[in-house]
Amino acid sequence: MPKPVTPRTLRAEDGEALIARVQQSNLPRADAETVEWVIRLCFAVVCALQEATCSVKRLRALLGGLRPAPAPTSEAPAASHHAAGSEPPASAVRDAEVEAAAMVSHALPGEGQPPERAQPKGGHRPGTGRLGAAVYGGATRIECRHEELAVGQRCPVCGQGTLYQLPAGVEIRIDGNALLNALHYAREKLRCSACGEIFTAELPAGVGAEKYSARARAVLAVSRYYLGVPGYRLQGYQAMLGVPVPDATPWDQIEQVGDCAYKVFAQLEHEAAQGELIFHDDTAVRIVSLMLSSR
Repeated sequence: MPKPVTPRTLRAEDGEALIARVQQSNLPRADAETVEWVIRLCFAVVCALQEATCSVKRLRALLGGLRPAPAPTSEAPAASHHAAGSEPPASAVRDAEVEAAAMVSHALPGEGQPPERAQPKGGHRPGTGRLGAAVYGGATRIECRHEELAVGQRCPVCGQGTLYQLPAGVEIRIDGNALLNALHYAREKLRCSACGEIFTAELPAGVGAEKYSARARAVLAVSRYYLGVPGYRLQGYQAMLGVPVPDATPWDQIEQVGDCAYKVFAQLEHEAAQGELIFHDDTAVRIVSLMLSSR
């Protein structure tokens, strides 16, 4: 039974210093290269585990060098099993070396693409629990970039490696808002002391002349005829948020939305009038007399 290893935290500069001491030691060149390979492999495995790009299967092949032997079957002869201390088959060794080399190339920064993560087994059913970031299609996307670091610069920690880009981390924040928002424009006014002429600053580009925008009217229509929010309830909700709207105002604004949609209704009515058959049945009950007469 091997003794438990005491956890230690090594920095990149500590590893490079250790490699330099090994190269300057009295070890033969072949042994020094082997020790250097072991040290770099240790750092590569730690990096792969921290970035979650190493699966258990690949980690086993990387550290053990061999794939797990298949379970013996009743049809396989007993002579096919290797005794303790016997050499493994050459094909298994070659497969393990190829898989371990691929794992090292994926674990080292900047070389190759990260392997696909193993699909987790068990746990909750797909589609349950927390929602992923991909479902928030209507969220406003804000890019958060480093102010002092960029791709290609030297690492500020070890001073030897260069920075390369990883997939961006995603954080979702849910914020609240009112159905209607108010924008307060304070237009600066200047007056001449001699003639009394008043100069008023212009509104920003894109600001309409009407108080209620088309989007505000659409929100009122959706809140009334889709969400079922009465006018008096909307009045109390908006007053609580500091954007008061009288209960009679939504009706006037929704009427303008209805006038715009009436043209679509009139066209649908015209198309329906050109049809040869009009059929409407809003019941799911089976009429026995009709069923018998159709036989």
